[in-house]
Amino acid sequence: MKNRIYLDYAATSPMLPEVLEAMMPYLTGSFGNPSGVYATGREARKAVEQARRQAAEFLGAEPSEILFTSGGTESDNMAIRGAMLAAAEKGRHLITDAIEHHAVLHTCEALEKQGFEATYLQPDREGVIAPESVRKAIREDTVLISVMTVNNEIGTVEPVAEIGRIAREAGAVFHTDAVQAAGMMRLDVRQTGADLMSLSAHKFHGPKGIGCLYVRRGTRLDGILSGGAQERGLRPGTENVAAIVGMGAAMEIARRDMDAALARIRRLRDRLITRVLSDVPDSFLNGPEPDAAGEKRAANNAHFSFAGIDGEALLLRLDLAGIAASAGSACTAGSMEASHVLKAVGLDDGRIRSGIRLTLGRETTEEEIDQASAAIAAIVADLRRMRG
Repeated sequence: MKNRIYLDYAATSPMLPEVLEAMMPYLTGSFGNPSGVYATGREARKAVEQARRQAAEFLGAEPSEILFTSGGTESDNMAIRGAMLAAAEKGRHLITDAIEHHAVLHTCEALEKQGFEATYLQPDREGVIAPESVRKAIREDTVLISVMTVNNEIGTVEPVAEIGRIAREAGAVFHTDAVQAAGMMRLDVRQTGADLMSLSAHKFHGPKGIGCLYVRRGTRLDGILSGGAQERGLRPGTENVAAIVGMGAAMEIARRDMDAALARIRRLRDRLITRVLSDVPDSFLNGPEPDAAGEKRAANNAHFSFAGIDGEALLLRLDLAGIAASAGSACTAGSMEASHVLKAVGLDDGRIRSGIRLTLGRETTEEEIDQASAAIAAIVADLRRMRG
């Protein structure tokens, strides 16, 4: 196999040439600090505000509701810690679920050590968090509900619009981690009812180290960093102008190309799922069945288990064959712990141990899908022969 096949777009995506082109002036001549009152500073400030408008258009928000951060993890921390600290006098209880990204789970666990209380809801077999379970978990002192838009491992699309309505009825702040959803579905904060939404640019062909947090007007947040007045005083520090510009450009491109890109990616994903399940005996698709509307499963996600196979051995063999895939979240790569997501949806140890995630992107081709599915079939067969 001459060219490497990249099927780990949920971990990160290659930056588009147009994005780099938009960033370059702010990495070279236009290097000013956006807080400067002189011309170079004003030029940088103008670029930041243009990117803020692009982010707002991407989310159906107002520019004043966009805060730039270093990425999804910081956005999750800012949202959850900030909302809980701001409402500590009203209540100290939050609701989340057992299959969130660790940026959410570990933040909630840290808050518990500080005297807050958290309820962790369990998903069904497909990874869906039932809105009714959210409603039942609400208490008088519940001030925050945090449920992700798309699960980062098995691609489940959560019913966030309904959960958002329940949160509003209860007077609770609703946060959703939309890091895996951005670029893979259209996001509208008014429709989802989100008060807070986290995004990360490198998931949709922007630069790494930049993200944003949508904060609905009127939502109270306490800052978790101390410093200057940048980003309404909630994210102090000199802005990363080039990366912010890159994020804005990536959002503009994603919004422009989304319908055509998603139709093609979804078709290729379905081809991959069909071929793997038909060509590999005792193979299983984890998470919901794919659907044409993208209402159940992210357009680019395929997560498999293979009876009698060690997932790590399969991934290593795929890498030797020139195919990049993963076992799940990039943030847990190298960890010996079993996937908390696969555990929570009730898979047995064999299914968990053999799980691999393949995620597609705008550069993925039909030829690559056919090569990857053929390689998976051959490697799984070989690993089973070796086991006897």
